[in-house]
Amino acid sequence: MLTDVTDPTTARTIPDLVRRCAYAYPDRDAVVDGAVRLSFPQLADEVERFARALIGHGVAPGDRVAIWAPNGWRWVVAALGTVSAGAVLVPINTRFKGAEAAYILGRTRARLLVTEDGFLGNHYVAMLDDQELPHLSTVVVTAGEPPESAHRVVLGWDGLLAAGVTVPVEQARRRAADVAPDDLCDIFFTSGTTGHPKGVMLAHGQTIALYVSWSQRATLRPGDRCLLVNPFFHTFGYKAGVLACLLRGTTIVPQSVLDVPATMDLIERERITVLPGPPTLYTSILDHPERGGRDLSSLRVAVTGATTVPVVLIERLRTELAMPTVVTAYGLTESGGTATMCQPDDTPVTVATTCGAPVPEVEVRVVGLDGVPLPPGEPGEVLIRGYNVTRGYFEDEAATRAAIDGDGWLHTGDIGVLDQRGYLRITDRLKDMFIVGGFNAYPAEIEQALLRHPALAEAAVVGVPDERLGEVGRAFVVPRPGTHVEPAEIVAFCRANLANYKVPRSVVVVEELPRNASGKVFKSRLRTQM
Repeated sequence: MLTDVTDPTTARTIPDLVRRCAYAYPDRDAVVDGAVRLSFPQLADEVERFARALIGHGVAPGDRVAIWAPNGWRWVVAALGTVSAGAVLVPINTRFKGAEAAYILGRTRARLLVTEDGFLGNHYVAMLDDQELPHLSTVVVTAGEPPESAHRVVLGWDGLLAAGVTVPVEQARRRAADVAPDDLCDIFFTSGTTGHPKGVMLAHGQTIALYVSWSQRATLRPGDRCLLVNPFFHTFGYKAGVLACLLRGTTIVPQSVLDVPATMDLIERERITVLPGPPTLYTSILDHPERGGRDLSSLRVAVTGATTVPVVLIERLRTELAMPTVVTAYGLTESGGTATMCQPDDTPVTVATTCGAPVPEVEVRVVGLDGVPLPPGEPGEVLIRGYNVTRGYFEDEAATRAAIDGDGWLHTGDIGVLDQRGYLRITDRLKDMFIVGGFNAYPAEIEQALLRHPALAEAAVVGVPDERLGEVGRAFVVPRPGTHVEPAEIVAFCRANLANYKVPRSVVVVEELPRNASGKVFKSRLRTQM
């Protein structure tokens, strides 16, 4: 019965994907994390051990298991082991404080939590001690001595695995085989930049189908080595990272936090070929003073995405780093993380100014306030429909109905434009648009213009109150290393390149922009800054 497990891309569940990888790539590295090197068969063994341990702890199919930890090989094993036991993975942002994590743990009634106590000085176990979480019976710390807790059992990694010794291998394999394509595999919570986070439900089959398409457009292939600094608690890190790598026999090289010299060390030492990440990742490498002395020639693929991607960044990646494949993509948690993507042979202008075309079997349309589809070139709200759309928000039917209409269209809240080719350009969030004297101003368009200034590395624009015009733009800009800019210079530059109503009336020079751990700019914080 080995003939049916030789192609990972034909898997229909994540447990089946792990099993197929073990047969398809018996001699390749699956995960390289410091001194730990797991081949695909070894990864499958570790995943099965973890699944047996969960069964030994009474975790049943459909139970929720949370991970509150940084990128690392144990995160990969815990995630894959959770879904192989038929449970549902609930990732938690490592920057969250106790109350924020407790909201997600309580909302999902998670039975077990895997965490790395002490990461970035955060003592996660202690953070939860004063939180009411009656369903959370066990916490597992991935390294070090388990701290004491007055409210729940705290185990070390080996202590958890010990519970699986008495669970027959056949029982774990039956549990994995019983997982169906329509079963829930994970609940990713929205970033929470506005309001309470909502739990987005996604299933095994739709996830695998989506990242077969994603990994194909990203040109991932066996033998590639992918450096993943994108947080695994985000779909860009886990689904477009871990799962996409498994689908194509690509080695996963996790990095827990972005440290540019350490990143360049890994690229050199591990001969990294694939480097996905937000635009800031690439600008940090390109502008680092040590880059000239590093051998980064192994890099082949960059995949990025943001409302604003400077054209010059795409050009620099292709020229200064000689990366032949640089693509952008667009999606949100509710669309499984992906909806559109560029093609490898698209021009730098197309890659920088669009998010590409819809992936196969996914529809995208742009509509006006009346819900009627708009012609190419007209901005409106972006709607998505297809197999990739979430099954809904966890135990929140009202929010689900508000986001997904009766015809299956997901209302994204993003403003975009489709061109004649069907390529999508995101211009902004509905909530970020501001109106200057009756004219709609889209921050992303203004940010793109600002980033044409040779001294600027990053820019963010928000609307602020104005007595005469109602609202006007305020720009927050980060200079490139070794440069100095004056606000008046930036305003003059914008006046030469933008219609008057789009020109920011004030400019604030900052060292960095406030971001969440997924790389999104906290514009709500910028609006409160003077």
